[in-house]
Amino acid sequence: MLHYSFMQNAFMISILISILCPLIGMFLVLRRYSMIGDTLAHASLAGVAVGLVTNINPIISAFFVTSAFGIIIEVLRENFKRYAELILAITLSLSVGIAITIISAGAVHTNVESFLFGSILTVTRGDLYTVLVLSVISIGTIVGLYQQLVFLTFDEEGAKLAGIKTKFINYIFAVLVAATISVAIRIVGVLVISSLIALPVATALQLQKGFKITMIFSIVVSFVDIILGLIISYWINAAPGGVTALISVCLLLLTILLKKLHVYKFSSRQVKS
Repeated sequence: MLHYSFMQNAFMISILISILCPLIGMFLVLRRYSMIGDTLAHASLAGVAVGLVTNINPIISAFFVTSAFGIIIEVLRENFKRYAELILAITLSLSVGIAITIISAGAVHTNVESFLFGSILTVTRGDLYTVLVLSVISIGTIVGLYQQLVFLTFDEEGAKLAGIKTKFINYIFAVLVAATISVAIRIVGVLVISSLIALPVATALQLQKGFKITMIFSIVVSFVDIILGLIISYWINAAPGGVTALISVCLLLLTILLKKLHVYKFSSRQVKS
């Protein structure tokens, strides 16, 4: 399987995705912004459409367009503080409207299914280099802003009082989310990117450990999800995005079940004693 160059590229991109997605997902989930990730994932389709029309690498175009929508969300959050879900509806309508208009008008002469569902056959060495650059920059930014992001995640008002430039950090974070979504498009696909951002974190949270341990475990879960998804999709000739999403859900349910069984056994021992 790994003697094919496209599979080598897909595996290397998958490793990068498995690290970056839960890093961003951790902050999104704890801030209860999971749906923002889902909205921007759909917004990336507009970026892909723009890239295909203008002959720009779709990953690059998706990054810039999704970043723009991420910043729009942050701007609108200042004006619709009490109606957060309305912001997502506005952004989703605009971005999907742009994507559907471009695609349905016949301006795109390439099959967009690989971007919707993910594909391992279309991954090129150029995609790998693009993903590598975006991933290194994103991970480096997260490491550099780690303390501010953690503070902002748990107490945004307190972060403001402490002198942290919360608005600027939020804009940077929106761009980081856009970068994460852009690097995952080729493998996972637009429709299920949000599952790879949120579900490994949801699984790791079942451990009820500290922030750093939860983040590390979410990366491990993400790695298992996407690598298994890639291998299984190769053998059954299916889109890796759907397979990865199913594995993510199954692993989450299995973790919840094992946790309940552990609690039940512990309770039974206490009753007997």
